[in-house]
Amino acid sequence: MQQLTKEDFLEGQVLLIDKPLTWSSFQAVNKVKYTLIKNADLPKKFKIGHAGTLDPLASGLLIICTGKFTKRIAELQGQIKEYTGTITVGATTPSYDLETEINQHFPIDHLSNELIEETRKQFIGTIEQFPPIFSALKKDGKRLYEHARAGEEVEIQSRTIEITEFEITRIDLPEIDFRVVCSKGTYIRSLAFDFGKALNSGGHLTALRRTKIGDFSVADAIEPLAFEKIYNPNFKEAE
Repeated sequence: MQQLTKEDFLEGQVLLIDKPLTWSSFQAVNKVKYTLIKNADLPKKFKIGHAGTLDPLASGLLIICTGKFTKRIAELQGQIKEYTGTITVGATTPSYDLETEINQHFPIDHLSNELIEETRKQFIGTIEQFPPIFSALKKDGKRLYEHARAGEEVEIQSRTIEITEFEITRIDLPEIDFRVVCSKGTYIRSLAFDFGKALNSGGHLTALRRTKIGDFSVADAIEPLAFEKIYNPNFKEAE
């Protein structure tokens, strides 16, 4: 990645960041922000934001916009997205991923490659999907995950989403690897849960990586610490 100037960032840039596993999207944006404030003479209140959150348990493409390009965030959020990941069948969790402990086990002896492939076809096209209860969507003024952690039951409305591609790339039970291309608003955790339910085996998401947003690819992205290294002459690798 070529080093840019203060004026470049103020005028507007689209930065492709490869968010590491366990980092929040907020942490990644902050790392870029404070690297530029400290090393590229950007003012403390310069415009910066990301175009679509990635959960801490997911890695991959995070688009960060600066300056005048922050006006493009809504447009970028609406782009189709591509993900790769792993669904582990035979068990479910309340959060549909590894954020919470397994709450129920299911048999998987009946699963075959043919059944998995046939079931996959049910999830291509325009479908209805319920967001996970452990999500940041708001209900009655509170985040859904706040209701969930308080043990409160809330009614969640389904939403219409579109899955244009859903490919099974590896089957090594209980793990099923996939690649999916989907519309804005799709929860891959919900897809994992619904796919496991359709297989009568239960399922939860155990790995996720965002690989594309529109025409932008994670192959062209840079990790936050590598970004810092470009702009910080005193950068030292953590031991």
